[in-house]
Amino acid sequence: MSQSYNRGLIEDFGRWREFSAGMWAWVFHKFTGWVLVGYLFTHIAVLSTALSGAAAYTGTIQTLEGLLVVRILEVGLLAVAVFHILNGLRLLMIDLGIGLESQDKSFYASLILTGAITVASVPTFIAGAF
Repeated sequence: MSQSYNRGLIEDFGRWREFSAGMWAWVFHKFTGWVLVGYLFTHIAVLSTALSGAAAYTGTIQTLEGLLVVRILEVGLLAVAVFHILNGLRLLMIDLGIGLESQDKSFYASLILTGAITVASVPTFIAGAF
């Protein structure tokens, strides 16, 4: 038999205040990874309309692109993808031993760069919605 171990309350939701930059980087990286997996399945579902003919696929795409909420979700998707890529590169450098001393600074830099790229791309995404 194994020994019992008290791991604290599962309902202790106040612990997020104690997270360091490394923990937030891990949480955001996992979250963005799951969002990208969800998008993959949605993308496959939309692409499956191409099987019923070019007209159905074109109609589906034109309808979706005409909705402002879809344009906003595309901006969100860009932000998720850019952060996931930049944080993945940051993790690659850390695994190679580059920048071990400044992991939190590189995390903040990836957040700022993600924000800058996303904000700069908003006019491109929203341009055809009106």
